[in-house]
Amino acid sequence: MKSPIYPSLWFDGNAKEAAEFYCSVFKGGKVTFESPMVVFWEVNGTKFMGLNGGPNFKFNEAVSFVVESETQEEIDFLWESLTANGGQESMCGWLKDKFGLSWQIVPTVIGELMSDPERAPRVMAAIMDMKKLDMQKLIDA
Repeated sequence: MKSPIYPSLWFDGNAKEAAEFYCSVFKGGKVTFESPMVVFWEVNGTKFMGLNGGPNFKFNEAVSFVVESETQEEIDFLWESLTANGGQESMCGWLKDKFGLSWQIVPTVIGELMSDPERAPRVMAAIMDMKKLDMQKLIDA
């Protein structure tokens, strides 16, 4: 059985605002359906649902979205965009956006760098000292 799986994100009445924000950050994003209760959108070929569920539940770091970036410019853009207007930087490439949703912005080369047993400890040590990841410093580690 091949049923689609997509995240449903619980918002406190601002699911449409969140959907529009994410669609503005990620190129080609679009809202595909909206009602007073739910909003659907797509970003990078992934479907999302935002539920206007009220104040009972909040996001936390137990769930985050990982975005692999090809260039430092893309990392910088996503970092600045997602932390704008009330978002918060965290450590090791993690951040929270203004809605409290956690993201990991990582270079696509991270898997290759971490798969080398000799290099991996140096790369990990470099990551531990960074908020926004610096691709060149990781490559040089």
